[in-house]
Amino acid sequence: MSNKVKILNNVQIRQKMDRLAYEVYENNFNEKTLLVVGIEGNGYKVAAGLADKLKEISKIKIQLGKIKIDKAEPWKGDPKTDFTDKDFANKTVILVDDVLNSGKTLMYAVKLFLDKPVKKLSTVILVDRSHTRFPVKADFVGLTLSTTLQERIEADLSKKGNEAVYLI
Repeated sequence: MSNKVKILNNVQIRQKMDRLAYEVYENNFNEKTLLVVGIEGNGYKVAAGLADKLKEISKIKIQLGKIKIDKAEPWKGDPKTDFTDKDFANKTVILVDDVLNSGKTLMYAVKLFLDKPVKKLSTVILVDRSHTRFPVKADFVGLTLSTTLQERIEADLSKKGNEAVYLI
């Protein structure tokens, strides 16, 4: 039986999210619009928090969207998003997820943008496990944590004000 070890509490998650927002802003301060797109589930929750902070600290127009993807078998169908192809035209896209495990979900999510006329694509991850099997990386990371292959990271973002990230 494995034990849960809390690696980030609510306050620490907020601090990481604030820092990530400032990093994204610093790297995109000349943009008029940013499309912040979260992977359905916790990735979208992280994206929503990032979008809120970006709206607070900058004058950039922030548009929030979601990517729907089968995380277990992402190759079975194309990812879907709230945005249209026209929405992506010459825009900077910030793709967001909670945990970067093997890189599979992020890789297939990036596939969505390969045939879109985006200006720039960046990735934001709350926790990076450093075990990627796919050639994808996070441009902005809240916490990098080297784990064993048997361990996993679980983000519990369901309870507002009581969010936490666990090593299991």
